Amino acid sequence: MAKATKKQALGRGLSALLKDPSNDITSASDKNADKVVGSIVELELGTIEVNPFQPRTSFNEEQLRELASSIKELGVIQPITVRKMDFNKYQLVSGERRFRASKLIGLATIPAYIRIANDQESLEMALVENIQRADLDPIEIALSYQRLIEEISVTQEELSDRVGKNRSTIANYLRLLKLDPIVQTGMRDGFISMGHGRALINIEDTNDQLDIYEKIVSNKLSVRDTEALVRNYKQPEENTSAKKEKTTIPKFAKEAKSQLSDYLESKVSVKVSPKGKGQLVVPFANEDELLRILNLMTREK
Repeated sequence: MAKATKKQALGRGLSALLKDPSNDITSASDKNADKVVGSIVELELGTIEVNPFQPRTSFNEEQLRELASSIKELGVIQPITVRKMDFNKYQLVSGERRFRASKLIGLATIPAYIRIANDQESLEMALVENIQRADLDPIEIALSYQRLIEEISVTQEELSDRVGKNRSTIANYLRLLKLDPIVQTGMRDGFISMGHGRALINIEDTNDQLDIYEKIVSNKLSVRDTEALVRNYKQPEENTSAKKEKTTIPKFAKEAKSQLSDYLESKVSVKVSPKGKGQLVVPFANEDELLRILNLMTREK
């Protein structure tokens, strides 16, 4: 949390610098330009105009409201990028949805990366240097990779050569940005690791993703436990023929299955014969998962 406060304070300081007419920065060679390139700056929304050449002209209103709600709760996780047009005037380069959602809830400022004239090389150097820092969280690294690809126009292969990382490593970081914003925030705050995040990427439904995230945090699950939990979420409960008989399962068996599944935090399947006899099956992915389930089943009340 201290790190986030420090970043915000830095952004406010740069905002004041950019509003000083005597320090107007117009190119990468200007005084204090090095403080702006690659840094996050808090900009007033009223100083930013949308790009008239933005190819995207329609925005889903419901999705904008959902994003606005997320921003209201968590803040703008990924800063927008703007281009300096004139003194204290900027134009959007990327992040119009975040910009519109922030205006929707009445925010006064928004975190932004500022592009200035002739700063291509400086920006690349700043981003590459930033990636090499040891104190970055996985989301910060992923955002830096994304900026290099989008703003410097390099492929993942070219980026691999420039930063000295395998292309697969870069791809794994970039995939983290597909996680729900709440999960991304949890990773940035250290509640979960990159290993947890990589496992959660395999869950496409955000509600299920958040459900597993809450279980990871509340039960302090390891990465291996999380991977097993994800596999159980993705594993079909029954084969095609069994699904046809699903409606014949008695209510008492369904309730027992639901209670046991919740208690063990694992998918449970049930089979019941026409005479009422049946069985409950609890799958496990490995020895550790089996021991976890056994410990829960033998725990004294």
